Amino acid sequence: MASVPSPSPPLHHTTSRTTHRTQSSQPWHAHLTLDLLLRVLSNTLFHPFISALLPLCLRALAAPYTSPSFITTSAFAICVSLYWILEPMNRRIAYGGPRKINWEDEVVVITGGLGGLGGCLAEIFALRGVEVAVLDIAVARTKETKKDGQDVSDGEEKEGVRYYCCDVGDHEEVKTVWARVTEDLGMPTVLINNAAIVNGKLFMKLEREELERLLYVNTMSHFQLAKMFLADLLSTGTGGTLVTVSSVLAHQGAANLSVYAASKAAVTACHKCLSAELAGFAPQIKTILVAPGQLDTQLFGNVKLRGFLRNFLAPVVGAGEVAVKIVEMVDRGDGGVVSLPAYARWIAWMGVLPVGVQRVLREWAGVDSQFAIPSQEEDKIGPSSPGEKRLKDEG
Repeated sequence: MASVPSPSPPLHHTTSRTTHRTQSSQPWHAHLTLDLLLRVLSNTLFHPFISALLPLCLRALAAPYTSPSFITTSAFAICVSLYWILEPMNRRIAYGGPRKINWEDEVVVITGGLGGLGGCLAEIFALRGVEVAVLDIAVARTKETKKDGQDVSDGEEKEGVRYYCCDVGDHEEVKTVWARVTEDLGMPTVLINNAAIVNGKLFMKLEREELERLLYVNTMSHFQLAKMFLADLLSTGTGGTLVTVSSVLAHQGAANLSVYAASKAAVTACHKCLSAELAGFAPQIKTILVAPGQLDTQLFGNVKLRGFLRNFLAPVVGAGEVAVKIVEMVDRGDGGVVSLPAYARWIAWMGVLPVGVQRVLREWAGVDSQFAIPSQEEDKIGPSSPGEKRLKDEG
């Protein structure tokens, strides 16, 4: 497929369906973060053009070639330039060449897309004129059964997005809805496995039904949807993109989230294995792993950052910001990993530290106390059916 000739609409960082913390509610230091510092440095001191100016300025001041300052700045400029040259090569070797994107031919399926990260993704793709299908249990079964907080019903199209009521933890219902999506919109070429449920409970208080339900929705649904998605693409040889939404908790669990963290570790491991398989016989199918930290959604509304340094190292990330990164990667036809904020990219390295140091860091960060939330689920997409655990988008 040839790339679309017309320019794409600008990416938006917010969505009308998602409730975020307003900037006015944040303290002034909330905007001073490690991510901001790294972004500034990458566009200034660690930019090849700026770093190359340092030895040139010294030469303009008649500094000799053998002076320590000239040698140091020259070595620094060379290292920075090599990084900028080798980084694209590293991505190309790791994930292969990009697939060609024609948005007029793409069909995007998003699970748990009524709000939060999924809602942002649905809105951005819809603005691009892409066929978008949202599978969510919070969608009303019929127009007559709409409840408070339910704006759309099954099969309804709104603002360029087609909504389907679907319990992704129900194997037979997923197959039925998938067939409807294919018939209504065409063969899906982008699948975003985003829906999940969470219950913050002590391990010993988890009931078997809760455990099974959570694993079916958070883990088994990824397997089923990915298999149906890949079966269609592999049978036709069409390129596509599979997006798996995981969490930093897949690497570092937290108290009261044992099953949730285990389910996210499972989908992360599955994604890596599947990526290795597809790289061998289906390089036209790209895979993207999303492992964000805390998002600014209602789900984490009760989780409060404590102190300037904690906020500096682990800031709350806007769901729209993560969505834009995902769409940009899909737009380029690339595979890869989306991890925001910066610490989420390095969290796995914490495992190499001495266990005592890890414990001290966890105590300082308040990891095991931040998620001591009540057992009821807080979600970003409105009420679910009676007795049903609420679907959420990842954070």
